[in-house]
Amino acid sequence: MSKQDRSGWAVFGIGDFRLFGAARFLTGLAYQMQAVAIGWFVYDLTHSALALGLVGLAGFLPAIVCALITGHVADAYDRRLVGAGAFALQSVASFGLLACALSGVHVVWPIYALVILVGTARAFANPALQALLPTLVPTAQFSSAIAWNASLWQSASVMGPALGGFLYALGPAVVFGGAGASFALASVLTALIRFRPAAVSERPPITWAALSAGIAYIRSQPVVLGAISLDLFTVLLGGATALLPIYAGAVLHVGPLGLGALRSMPAFGAVTMAVLLANYPLRRHAGLRMLRAAAVFGGATVVFGLSTSLPLSMACLFVTGAADMISVYVRQTFVQGETPDAMRGRVSAVNTVFIGASNELGEFESGVLAAAIGAVPAVVVGGAATVGVALLWGKLFPALRNRDQLIVQG
Repeated sequence: MSKQDRSGWAVFGIGDFRLFGAARFLTGLAYQMQAVAIGWFVYDLTHSALALGLVGLAGFLPAIVCALITGHVADAYDRRLVGAGAFALQSVASFGLLACALSGVHVVWPIYALVILVGTARAFANPALQALLPTLVPTAQFSSAIAWNASLWQSASVMGPALGGFLYALGPAVVFGGAGASFALASVLTALIRFRPAAVSERPPITWAALSAGIAYIRSQPVVLGAISLDLFTVLLGGATALLPIYAGAVLHVGPLGLGALRSMPAFGAVTMAVLLANYPLRRHAGLRMLRAAAVFGGATVVFGLSTSLPLSMACLFVTGAADMISVYVRQTFVQGETPDAMRGRVSAVNTVFIGASNELGEFESGVLAAAIGAVPAVVVGGAATVGVALLWGKLFPALRNRDQLIVQG
């Protein structure tokens, strides 16, 4: 393998990965823009922390309700078309939100209904796309593809919240319309990826054993189970995203533009770390570094919760994003790199429930706790609990703590 082939940029020489990455970037941009707009729109209507938490719950429920079905679909059908169809459905939901904004809706339930539609589309898209990625690149470039895939999403997540906050100042309809167009273009790009029929030829039967194979596989792999569950509780307890509108409005007094900047910082930290990992992948102590990253995430969350300074708050959110990216990089490499292709969709669906949907469930938990004890205590308690989980997981999962290499060579 040449020096150029070993470089972190070589993966972009693959046309299908470029299409995949472009769609990933567009959907990340659309989702993050829309998340800012939905949060501020709901807060404008309700001025309620609990209402913000319910947005997270509405986004979470489809993933857990449909988990076994979405994994089966990802393993049984053309993963490109599953992803393309899911993006098209998200585009429809965005234009529905546009209609709500233009009509001057004064009740919140239509927004919850459309967030559920978005969550349903994401529930089908995530396992299909996670299972598709390893088939697009050679094994030697897989770790680099994982890091760049995360980097593209997080790059969009840096731009998306800031752009969403800026455009929201022109009206929520502008944000929702732009998001709908981005999802539609991503649908087209995903459909253009070269067809790979292997998943269809290995279509699993619709039985309980087949549907639950992802759960059984994860339970049999202590490293994978430890990594997924650690990330679950880190995001569930330590996530403060749902409360950022309160911090922007009542604690830091920075308004919608400040909210966009705050939401951008975790992604900015994540993309910075992802670029580093793409060019300088972890060689040793992968499990221990994941545990340490979770503890750093929790500690930075505690400091953010106590901060009344915008620069300090942004710095803390940057650190949480960088620490979380280490965890994402290690976990995704374990999950996608060691799972047989024929069941990769079902394993990815379970992973989506534990990780992708835990963001929304974490928002619900944060909203409920903030409604009970206040936003600042809720963030501080959650961050401290995350540090405790990182220490506890080091004891409960010695196989994860002692895992050295990212990919075990057969």
